[in-house]
Amino acid sequence: MKPTRWAGRAAGRRAVVGWAAGGALACLAGVGAFLGIAYRSGLPTVPTPKASDFPVELVSRGAALATIGDCIVCHTADGGAAYAGGRALATPFGTLYSTNITPDRETGIGGWSKEAFKRAMRDGVSRDGRHLYPALPYDHYRRVHDGDLDAIYAFLMTRPATSAPAKANELIFPLGFRPLLAGWKLLFLHQEEFTPRPDHDAVWNRGAYLAEGLGHCSGCHSPRNLAGAEETGGSAYSGGMAEGWVAPALNGAGPAAIPWTADSLFTYLRTGVEGRHGAAAGPMGPVVHGLSRAPESDVRAIATYIASLSADRTAPETPAPPDRTAEAAKANPAAAALFAGACAGCHEGGAPMMTQGRPGLSTVTALQLDRPDNAIRAILQGIHPPTGPAGPTMPPFAASLTDAQVADLAAYLRTRFSDRPAWTSLEAASATVRKEESQP
Repeated sequence: MKPTRWAGRAAGRRAVVGWAAGGALACLAGVGAFLGIAYRSGLPTVPTPKASDFPVELVSRGAALATIGDCIVCHTADGGAAYAGGRALATPFGTLYSTNITPDRETGIGGWSKEAFKRAMRDGVSRDGRHLYPALPYDHYRRVHDGDLDAIYAFLMTRPATSAPAKANELIFPLGFRPLLAGWKLLFLHQEEFTPRPDHDAVWNRGAYLAEGLGHCSGCHSPRNLAGAEETGGSAYSGGMAEGWVAPALNGAGPAAIPWTADSLFTYLRTGVEGRHGAAAGPMGPVVHGLSRAPESDVRAIATYIASLSADRTAPETPAPPDRTAEAAKANPAAAALFAGACAGCHEGGAPMMTQGRPGLSTVTALQLDRPDNAIRAILQGIHPPTGPAGPTMPPFAASLTDAQVADLAAYLRTRFSDRPAWTSLEAASATVRKEESQP
């Protein structure tokens, strides 16, 4: 017998009901998974450990690891006690304030167990069960081995206890509702503990472990999506933004006139200046300051790993810099005169500073970037030595140059020392940077 059209309609209705039921079950499962992540119970407090509870070697190892992780940078306010929090962290979603991670029982982590500390580092959940914002890069810290987290815990628990209550975050509505972070984690928190790759040697694997874990290098040097999560896959290390500075690509797509090598990266990471690429500025300054005190073998390992990301890139080892002095001066004679008076003493060929390892402008990365942010910020804010008085120094010119003069100077530098397209809207960019600097 052939099925009647009524039977066909009944079968269609059953299919629709089946799909609806399946969809409802899937939704319930999704809601259940969300609620399971959203609700996290608090963990009990423990007596604050004594410094004598931890072996000296473990504390020393934790100090080195915390240095590579830049813990002190984010968790110390300007003029504040070390690790006591309170530093403002600007994000596209508002301002977060770092928390106190000294062993103070009331305002810090003095009552936290090792288990509570590890949960915060790996899952982004506070001891009391609150979700933590991913400004704490727990998506990277999930890769860190258990023993290293134990060492960092030992180091922090032996710091001076400081009473410093947490400041209220200033986030756009409704992002102050922390359970929403469970959805973010459901989508993006899937990293696993680092496993060495057998096709690479021990130095490379050590560098990968530190860079991808505690160092969280891709956190700045990768683009982020609308939810603030790193874009992975082919976009990893393809460049990003950090505190208004361009973090150049490290995967070979960067604009550096000369390819980075493991040796040149080591010099840069250890001292803050590399004669053919530039000087550490902006958020890289504190990174270099930390790495200047980290174990040399670890810094070399990180340099080895980062250099491998662009190993396929080839270019002349010493490319001939473009000589566009006359062209730049003709296009902007006022800026040429300004350069001669304010900049040439350090940056013109043969200047004393050029014989002391300072980078030449024809290969400095800031002038090769697609965006003028780094060049403008360096002119306005100057460059401060990240590794002590012997490091690279450039005075700020915010008080002596107008936005129009900064724009003219940046345009002149771009034309003279690179063969890349001219930057646009430079005066507006300078005004934006100046406004940001004037805000508390």
